[in-house]
Amino acid sequence: MHMDDMSERMVFIIGSPRSGSTLLERMVSSHSAVLGGPEPHLLTPLAHLGYFETVDRAPYDHLRAVDAQRDFIASLPGGEADYLDALRAYCSILYGRKIASTGKHYYLDKTPAYALVLPFIRRVFPRAKYIVLTRHPAAIFNSYADSFFEGDWRAAHEYNPIVERYVPAIARFLQDPVEFLVHVRYEDLVRNAEEHMRRICDMLDLEYESGMVEYGSKQRLEKGLGDPFGVSQHSRPVTSSIHKWVVNVLQDPEKESMLRTMIDDCDTKELETWGFPKDSIFEPLDNPPEGVRTRGKKRKKRKFSGFRFQRIILRILRRNIHQNAFGRFIRKVRFTCDVLLR
Repeated sequence: MHMDDMSERMVFIIGSPRSGSTLLERMVSSHSAVLGGPEPHLLTPLAHLGYFETVDRAPYDHLRAVDAQRDFIASLPGGEADYLDALRAYCSILYGRKIASTGKHYYLDKTPAYALVLPFIRRVFPRAKYIVLTRHPAAIFNSYADSFFEGDWRAAHEYNPIVERYVPAIARFLQDPVEFLVHVRYEDLVRNAEEHMRRICDMLDLEYESGMVEYGSKQRLEKGLGDPFGVSQHSRPVTSSIHKWVVNVLQDPEKESMLRTMIDDCDTKELETWGFPKDSIFEPLDNPPEGVRTRGKKRKKRKFSGFRFQRIILRILRRNIHQNAFGRFIRKVRFTCDVLLR
């Protein structure tokens, strides 16, 4: 194996946004043999170069590039295999150089967008290790809307219907699994973290370390994309977030209606594979868990932060931006900048 070949040293956490993947990354990368960190997003652009997937727009003739690439790759001695070797070499050099001086054995990449290009990733790294994290779809969407859209479910869904996108993509991967794979439900992880860390260590052929559960004791030097709120508030997994969505949904009939529509749009078999069968997925709404107050409870006033302020400003500026005067002004500025910089 070449010194930079990371074919068997890659670990991918596969999960949707707001599924708890940052928590899981912190826990796994607390192991002395694993290097984690901010989401690198290396593989998503490669998936859309044109041979496998393409983009709608690009600053070059991407349609011509697609045909040219496919003709060129077809002429190589190994065809597609040679192309995959090249992609693997590119990623392995970057991942490998990142880990080279650390003394770690595994590099852990937690990038939620990878869930949408899984057939591509398994072609590039078929011998990698995969940790698939799923969570109740309502909890995912409620957290997504609260974190990035100030609780506006309709705006969040219009921007990104993450339940309808991620449930089928991840379920199909689980239905046709790779050799090295562990599936963990978020709700099970936070209730019994040690059990699932041991499962993951067994897959990675590592000895379990107790510091994986007490991840807050590990210093984090790199800042990057990930959970802007919850993970930094605790030093170990907590169960307090499991049923937050129940209160939110039961207090708003429109949200409950939206949620039921989202679930109806998901395939029954795929939801079962995800870990939440359709016939029981609304059980927390129909029979709220003991201790969960659902009526007459006012939502806590959210703590203000720089991140929250940024999201509020972006929401205000984006509102009707394609129809209003501000949007027209931005397009003029953009055109002027393109002219000056070309």
